[in-house]
Amino acid sequence: MKDFWRAPLRGVIFLVAITGSTLAQDRTTSPLEPTPVSPERIAVGDVADDEQIARRLTAILQSTSWFESVAVDVRDGVVFLDGLTDSPEHLAWAEQLAQRTEDVVAVVNRMTVLERAWWDFSPALAELRLLRAKIIRSLPLIVFSVFILFLSWWGTKAVARLARTSFEGRYGSALMVAIVARLVALPIFLIGLYIVLQVAGLTSLALTLLGGTGLMGVVIGFAFRDIAENLLASILLSLRRPFRPNDLIEVTGQIGIVQRMNTRCTVLMTMDGNHVQIPNATIFKNTIINYTANPNRRSDFVVGIGYDDSITAAQELIAQMLSEHPAVLNDPEPMVLVEVLGASTVNLRIYYWFDASRYGLAKLKSSLQRLTKRKLTDANISMPDEAREVVFPQGVPINMAPPPTGSTSAVSPSIPTPDPAPPAPPPDQENYAEEPVSMDAEGHLHSEAREVQEQAATAPTPEEGEDLLR
Repeated sequence: MKDFWRAPLRGVIFLVAITGSTLAQDRTTSPLEPTPVSPERIAVGDVADDEQIARRLTAILQSTSWFESVAVDVRDGVVFLDGLTDSPEHLAWAEQLAQRTEDVVAVVNRMTVLERAWWDFSPALAELRLLRAKIIRSLPLIVFSVFILFLSWWGTKAVARLARTSFEGRYGSALMVAIVARLVALPIFLIGLYIVLQVAGLTSLALTLLGGTGLMGVVIGFAFRDIAENLLASILLSLRRPFRPNDLIEVTGQIGIVQRMNTRCTVLMTMDGNHVQIPNATIFKNTIINYTANPNRRSDFVVGIGYDDSITAAQELIAQMLSEHPAVLNDPEPMVLVEVLGASTVNLRIYYWFDASRYGLAKLKSSLQRLTKRKLTDANISMPDEAREVVFPQGVPINMAPPPTGSTSAVSPSIPTPDPAPPAPPPDQENYAEEPVSMDAEGHLHSEAREVQEQAATAPTPEEGEDLLR
């Protein structure tokens, strides 16, 4: 019964011993050094004596340069190993080497593993020497790769230049010409890069890069969403061109003259001389008012006259003044309309058209309101304020006459009814002629755009880069 279990038990012990030895070897293998492999059997001759075995093992151990102070002693087939080594792997390798030598009965391994000091840089130096050797062997390949990359870069520039010249007349946008030229030239560089990776044996890396382009594009799109949005908006704005350089536009409440547009924003110079940078995505998604697209512009102002004055006469006087003003256009014809019957005045709204490229809005409105006031004043047409006011030019007389005979009422003053206002005299043309159309204080009515442009020419531009509007 004991013999029945002895054989299987020996087999299990043998398997466990082999598995443990294998796991120990796997754990002690260093990733920085190659795993030493011992030959199956080493022959030393037909009849191996102790001295031959010692000489053979000593020569092999010394040739590896893994051991120091190597001493091999063989007595009746028993090998005694002495010396120093730098790793447990080399120690186990020497023992296996001695065991597989012919006519060796047993091995006594008395070698010592040296512990490396923390200042020992020999592994790093060994890796550097290995890297230097690899670089020297790969030097022809590196030179060829650099040549291919330079050739592909030169070809890309040449194709982009040719494409830019070809598409410059078809697209009015400089940005679109640049983008189309780069898209046409990009395959040249990609082909050169693929050839370099193929020659270097990095085909899998090339396929990985090509396959991961979509995923990287998604990641970059989320990370740089605002930048991509502004870039796309700049492309669409450069194609549609809702405004041009030096146009007076209004976007999101900002009014200014367009200075430049890059891939991020559009720069405006406000009428106050300030630079305003508006992101292109904001401009594209909001309402754009271009005051320069049509030079003719309409404006208006309100004037109130008294209830006792003739509305028709006031309208004719203001219309005559508008028709005689050199800055007001006769086509479309100006209008003087009754807007509202207020508490104390009849409000007239005056509409007029003018050339905004030549005249300033604020200056012209000042001139027209000044002339309107003079015209109505000369015609004795009142312009009262909001409080109702009754004027008695002759004063308020008090009648102290006694009451009629037989009346017992007390004496009370009587307030006479004021005399009706005299008819309005005809307009004083001579006085009106003395009123100048424009004054030095009003800046002579010319547009402020020229002054703002002069300020912009001398001011530094806050946003650098290629101007996409040129």
